Amino acid sequence: QVQLVESGGGLVQAGGSLRLSCAASGRAFSIYSLGWFRQAPGHEREFVTAITRSGGTTRYADSVKGRFTISRDNAKNTVYLQMNSLKPEDTAVYYCAASRYDYTGTNSDGYHYWGQGTQVTVSS
Repeated sequence: QVQLVESGGGLVQAGGSLRLSCAASGRAFSIYSLGWFRQAPGHEREFVTAITRSGGTTRYADSVKGRFTISRDNAKNTVYLQMNSLKPEDTAVYYCAASRYDYTGTNSDGYHYWGQGTQVTVSS
């Protein structure tokens, strides 16, 4: 089994930055791609970004392109999400996700492991 633990969420003003981290433990060697999803109150969970095992391929939702950057450190089994120029509409619970395949698609069914989520609140 794989455990994912997110950290780094919090309250920030619009235009500010936050860096989320997600550490994998357990059978972390079975993880290929890693990604981030988010869910705002009253909305469905939506794809934010994903990265392949090598880090060579990334995918971003249009809403975060140019503002968010995903990266990973395989030696630490950790994935990061650098969020800049935050907007109130970025407010959500952010979830880390991991896949047993090198999948970077937007469908949550492609991810097999999930973290518990971390709250990000952007004030206007």
